[in-house]
Amino acid sequence: MKNLPLHSLCLLLIAGSLNAAEPAGIDPNAVALLKRMSATLSNAKAFTFRTDSILETPCATGQFITVVSEGALAVQRPNKIRASYDGDGTTFDLFYNGKSVTAVAPREKVFSTIKAPDTLDSMLSGIRRETDIHLHIAPLLFSDSYAHLTRNLQSAVIIGPTHVRGIPCDHLAFRSPGVNWEIWISSGKTPLPYRLAATFTDKPNLPRKFIDLSDWNLHPWLRSSTFTFRQPRDFQEIPFKTVLKDARKKSVRDSSH
Repeated sequence: MKNLPLHSLCLLLIAGSLNAAEPAGIDPNAVALLKRMSATLSNAKAFTFRTDSILETPCATGQFITVVSEGALAVQRPNKIRASYDGDGTTFDLFYNGKSVTAVAPREKVFSTIKAPDTLDSMLSGIRRETDIHLHIAPLLFSDSYAHLTRNLQSAVIIGPTHVRGIPCDHLAFRSPGVNWEIWISSGKTPLPYRLAATFTDKPNLPRKFIDLSDWNLHPWLRSSTFTFRQPRDFQEIPFKTVLKDARKKSVRDSSH
């Protein structure tokens, strides 16, 4: 290998990449790793983590725009979630306390609240339809995340071992109708997801999403008040989808300056 010409080495690496990308069936070992990771999250009574997201999406000019955002999430089963997102994309806070869901656009000082089902699973199943909120990490939050991640699965392969921010991980790749997705799962005793990547094959121009997950805590101390929105005096309540629309407009204006 030391004496291999550079061009031959490049061809060998390219061939290896192509082989990894060829259509494959469902590797039971890949599915088993995914199931172990899902069990870790499903068995956790509460957990917190952070996200760093990159969305590559086409815009009116025909080019791809890169939208970067950061997030912090806290989950307490069976019916609580707190999420906060900031960056180039929509800046908003989300509160769910088992009784209601509240979305807040803090920059615009507006919010909206609607009644919600009393379980996290039911809330996650209807939140996008009812409010236009799309949490890309939602499949990881269900009580049985494995069932949601493997729904209509078409292929599953193990790409190989690697590291994410210094953490040993197994890199897996999956295909489902409308999406090709990858996940990097830590290879220690407590398997957790540390990176996600998805190509949305059912969307024009195949937009891509990358999410790094970090700062996992499976035994956080969380107050019940964490999940309930307390309205500041100068905040106005408006229709739910308008909260996100206003926040998006603000983000676009900010990024144009």
